Amino acid sequence: MQPSRRPQRLGLQIQHEISLMLSRNMKDRRVGFVTVTGVTLTPDLKHARVFVSLMGSEEEKSESLKTLNRATGWVRHELGQRIRTRFVPEIAFAIDGSQEYGERIDRLLEEIHGKDNE
Repeated sequence: MQPSRRPQRLGLQIQHEISLMLSRNMKDRRVGFVTVTGVTLTPDLKHARVFVSLMGSEEEKSESLKTLNRATGWVRHELGQRIRTRFVPEIAFAIDGSQEYGERIDRLLEEIHGKDNE
């Protein structure tokens, strides 16, 4: 039996709506520049992990993530107004480290390439 595509579709919808909320409606200035990069849902659709990419120093990123996680009640309430689903999943924000990981790989490849040319 093929797994349901509903978690994937709902995850994309949640990603879109949270992106709009954070860019247009978030009033807290402790949250810096945030990009929602993905959402994963549990199979029962009750829990969502929202991955975000944050700009700034490590301290600013940490403060932004703490502020986002304190705002999950507001995010859930807003989601409930915007999407049609029986219940709104519990939200948890997490930093998406894939960009930093990719940059590190690029630097390592450049170092290797530079040593080959010597």
